[in-house]
Amino acid sequence: MENVKAFLKRKNIVFSAKRYGIDALGAMAQGLFCSLLIGTIIKTLGLQLGVQYLTDIGAYAMAISGPAMAVAIGYALKADPMVLFSLAAVGWAANAEGGAGGPLAVLIIAIVAAECGKAVSKETKVDILVTPAVTILVGVALAKLIAPPIGTAASAFGIIIDNATKLQPFWMGIAVSVLVGVALTLPISSAAICSVLGLTGLAGGAAVAGCCAQMVGFAVMSFRENRWGGLVSQGLGTSMLQMPNIVKNPRVWIGPTLASAITGPIATCVFKLEMNGAPINSGMGTCGLCGQIGVWTGWLAPSEEAIAKGAAAISPTAFDWLGLLLICFVLPAILAPAINQVCRKLGWVKDGDLTLA
Repeated sequence: MENVKAFLKRKNIVFSAKRYGIDALGAMAQGLFCSLLIGTIIKTLGLQLGVQYLTDIGAYAMAISGPAMAVAIGYALKADPMVLFSLAAVGWAANAEGGAGGPLAVLIIAIVAAECGKAVSKETKVDILVTPAVTILVGVALAKLIAPPIGTAASAFGIIIDNATKLQPFWMGIAVSVLVGVALTLPISSAAICSVLGLTGLAGGAAVAGCCAQMVGFAVMSFRENRWGGLVSQGLGTSMLQMPNIVKNPRVWIGPTLASAITGPIATCVFKLEMNGAPINSGMGTCGLCGQIGVWTGWLAPSEEAIAKGAAAISPTAFDWLGLLLICFVLPAILAPAINQVCRKLGWVKDGDLTLA
């Protein structure tokens, strides 16, 4: 037993919630931002401006989200270079096989593949063959074996959201807003789920509300810890950056989640906010303002998925614009910090709990 402990220590293999649930998860969120999310922003900008060059660049960045996440995880686990570079193939396979649950599949599989690769790294005279072979074979085999069930589970989560849209607007607004908002912050792809479901219309509007509550909520309520950099990275990037802090103290999630439960039914019942652009925008929130761009394009030229459900172009009124601004920006910026302040007074949240790594 002592020999095993000594070997693991020498290989820097640490089985701990911090290493996997905080370090690896936080790095994965950064990898996702540097590929899928920034790519979506650039692609959307290219489409809106009619600049094909930007559209192509965005598509390329989105395509390598799996490798980007896996390499980021390997970096957090302090993998040797041969292991780190081999994880690109593992990330691609896990993300492709995982479907809507791609990011979650990448997280699990990349951790296992990285640790296996670290275990054999520099242990033989043919390290250049053994290390990448073990890392890739273990990772891709796991991708084939467990990524599809992970994707199925993520899709089942999407079905729950889809069924929620069939309820009357008030309860549907709460359910969809909370569930999609939570999915956006979790290491699963809310954008992919919304895209697979073709989530548009009122359900799409509730989804946008939930995502904005998470992103703007976390950005504003953590301003004292993260200042302007945190405001931009979370408000225009992704609230997934807060996952390591959520793992450490789940109560920091109360503010944004309750905010989404409030803004969701306001979106569906008061402002009748519909997101009739491309369904993927329903799960983007304020990431590069893609959610708001989706609402705007849906007003002027609804997507094919929205048209199939009876959507038609409209001329937005001042009331429509007011609803979009309140739901996406103003209310989350007020509600989440206010609720979080109550949590602070109760001693559930303390200074530093929202500090980004």
